[in-house]
Amino acid sequence: MPKHGKKYLESKKRVHSKESANLSDAVSKVLESSYVKFDETVDVAVRLGVDPRHADQMIRGTVVLPNGLGKEVKVLVFAKGEKEKEALDAGADYVGNDDILEKIKGGWLDFDKAVATPDMMGNVGKIGKLLGPRGLMPNAKTGTVTFDVGRAVNELKAGKIEFKSEKAGIVHVPMGKVSFGAEKLVQNISAFLEMIIKMKPPSSKGSYLKGIVISTTMGPGIKMDTASVKELVK
Repeated sequence: MPKHGKKYLESKKRVHSKESANLSDAVSKVLESSYVKFDETVDVAVRLGVDPRHADQMIRGTVVLPNGLGKEVKVLVFAKGEKEKEALDAGADYVGNDDILEKIKGGWLDFDKAVATPDMMGNVGKIGKLLGPRGLMPNAKTGTVTFDVGRAVNELKAGKIEFKSEKAGIVHVPMGKVSFGAEKLVQNISAFLEMIIKMKPPSSKGSYLKGIVISTTMGPGIKMDTASVKELVK
């Protein structure tokens, strides 16, 4: 097992409890557990009662966090003609087509999210091996392959995040920064958990929310009471 430093252990001892906390209390404990000098990211990990090996139990979606993630999101749009102007007007950082494709082939990847119009996907697919492993490939299921590029850019800039269940049925996502404070973090986490609950597959049997843990980048995990979450998002 990995060894933890003195500050981590002190932080864990300070917030440790055998009882799972409701969302508000869990966030308060997470903020109390932060002991480093930089502005840590607050993460949420949800263990779901699903088997992602079955297509009908794969949890994948998006949600716009009310308060964003606390960082600038650089958005690239693959588009031509009028859609280039629409993307720029919406605040896209980079817009182009063949020129951008060649630049990426040369190793340039200075962006966080990518959007593409459907007519561009034939060419974008050719660099899928470069974009896919980095989570940068536009995808119709997440709303990033669309002719409504203005809306897509606005949502990404506003704090739209993508999430997907891993092999063990765990969804792990960032929810903002410690500097947000409790109220904004609770709002972001509530929006995410509400979406997760709405996406419960009909084929999922038994307990759906098996465990929820909130933590900072360097801090200990705080367990949430899943029953209180169900009540929270009703």
